Amino acid sequence: MGRIRGSVYLSPCARSQTFSETTGNSVFLKLDNLQRTGAFKERGALNKLLSLTVEEKNKGGVIAASAGNHAQGLAYHAGRLGIHAQICMPLTTPLTKVSATRAYGADVVLHGTNYDEAYEEALRRCEAERLTFVHAFDDEDVIAGQGTLGLEILEQQPEVEAVIVPIGGGGLIGGIACAIKQTNSKIQIFGVQPAKLPSMKVAVAEGKPVTLTAASTIADGIAVRRAGERTLPLVQKYVDEIATVDDEEIANAILLLLEREKTLAEGAGAAGVAALLNDKLPLRGKKVAVVVGGGNIDVTLLARIIERGLVKDGRLVRLRIHLGDFPGALHRLTGILAQHRANIVETSYDRAYHNVNLGDTAIDITMETRGAEHIAELLGAISAANYQHERIL
Repeated sequence: MGRIRGSVYLSPCARSQTFSETTGNSVFLKLDNLQRTGAFKERGALNKLLSLTVEEKNKGGVIAASAGNHAQGLAYHAGRLGIHAQICMPLTTPLTKVSATRAYGADVVLHGTNYDEAYEEALRRCEAERLTFVHAFDDEDVIAGQGTLGLEILEQQPEVEAVIVPIGGGGLIGGIACAIKQTNSKIQIFGVQPAKLPSMKVAVAEGKPVTLTAASTIADGIAVRRAGERTLPLVQKYVDEIATVDDEEIANAILLLLEREKTLAEGAGAAGVAALLNDKLPLRGKKVAVVVGGGNIDVTLLARIIERGLVKDGRLVRLRIHLGDFPGALHRLTGILAQHRANIVETSYDRAYHNVNLGDTAIDITMETRGAEHIAELLGAISAANYQHERIL
């Protein structure tokens, strides 16, 4: 831990009053999304770099495959240490992540349509150019580096009874679980994976890593098809239980973290919070630390998550209302909406579709509302005024 402490931010592990009240636990958020590169990955990357021999440093540098956080963490610390880094990233990687990795000083090679193809290219280049490969999770030095996060939790919250950690390939939870359980075996360690790609959960059940079919999830940082060979034994030995969460639950957790805790988390970073909020783990009345491991989320995805969350929470609603196509018809309708304090944010007319009668029109109105009760109040008022209407979900 002393090896990297001076170069990695000691992220806070602060109590969340909101989530504590919601879940019936005393909840603490370990905010490693506040690292320089926006994620915990730089811990393991730095530890690996500091573990290199002089020969490994001088023979050409390091290489890795990554579509995001590992790439940025390795690029940043390699550049800071004067070690040449080459990162293979899929052609589909968002431009912001490619630009950030290059800005940290790494040579970026765009190859393949997915991570697996970028990974194969990185291995090929590693052999051809005699570079040192830095795996995103299945490496002992990387795992040890991630484990420093667990030691920090113990220092910051020594009375913690359970720790919740997102799982991709298993490097983070392997390191944290080993560090914590070796210090205090009574502390429970829970892992969380996306329901679409529960690679570690399947590996534990099968007793060996299993390659899952590719699937899309907003938790792209932990969307790993196959658990690590080195990380699986650590999970089998030290992790008490693995839960899964779906994309809707993760999206809601992202929104709640942003709105209630004023912290930005990516899908992978919010997975642990999602599991806790949706009662996926046997925790009640415990002192719980939840790792929020990353905050590198695409802003367009964030905008969609916010809008979807507002709809789900009843604070944004869209209605299709049929009304006569004559002067003053819309004025009468908006008067009813104004009377009930609904704020119109978007409208769209249609005279040809939606079974509209000749001489009538349909209007789609999107409104900001105060919640489910307010929507019910609006629907009642519209029905009382004899408007034909439907809610668009």
